[in-house]
Amino acid sequence: MENPAQNADNHVMIPTQTFLVPFFMIVLTLFYFVFQLFSDFSREGLIPVILTLGVAMATIGSRRQAIGVQDRLIRLEERLRMQQLLHDDMASRIHEFTTSQLIALRFASDEELPGLARKVLTENISDRKAIKQLIQNWRADHQRI
Repeated sequence: MENPAQNADNHVMIPTQTFLVPFFMIVLTLFYFVFQLFSDFSREGLIPVILTLGVAMATIGSRRQAIGVQDRLIRLEERLRMQQLLHDDMASRIHEFTTSQLIALRFASDEELPGLARKVLTENISDRKAIKQLIQNWRADHQRI
């Protein structure tokens, strides 16, 4: 199956669990409290709620860790790419890019990256969305987690 073309307006990927985990947490919590209203309350009845909250926190935590690792890999990949594509005067400034800037610049084509990188540093553009809007030749990223 061919991946659709990406641009600044349609590149965001929102994982399903972003919505499903909170939804099921709310449903389970409501179900539990309704169940408790119609039965005898006991401390043992809190065990499923505590376990459910633990699973939800573990799920959210694992997602945050995956995104953090992905951001670190993007930062490394983009720094290596910049070492190859930028002229010496800009290559010596690669360490000045923030992680957020590098994440946004990954969508720039190889031809466009040197000029865009210079503009981002000289104008101190730090907003990811603003950087992405400057990109003319979009380099798609279909490998997002």
